[in-house]
Amino acid sequence: MTSPYPQALIAELAEASREFDATARDLERNCWMAVHRHVHGVLPSEYDIREVPEELYLAVLEVRRQGGPPDLP
Repeated sequence: MTSPYPQALIAELAEASREFDATARDLERNCWMAVHRHVHGVLPSEYDIREVPEELYLAVLEVRRQGGPPDLP
């Protein structure tokens, strides 16, 4: 998949999504949270869930699914 977003940004967000692995090992959720924080400057809250660019989210998710650095057990 090609993305209009820089590969460095996608890799950075994929790595940032790992910080949420301690609370939930859910790749989709964790990638979405990292993208949400990047786009809106804050993590989503129960009452304020804003949309994120789907193409960016999917690119970040793809990088995580392809492996990158291995997940910690």
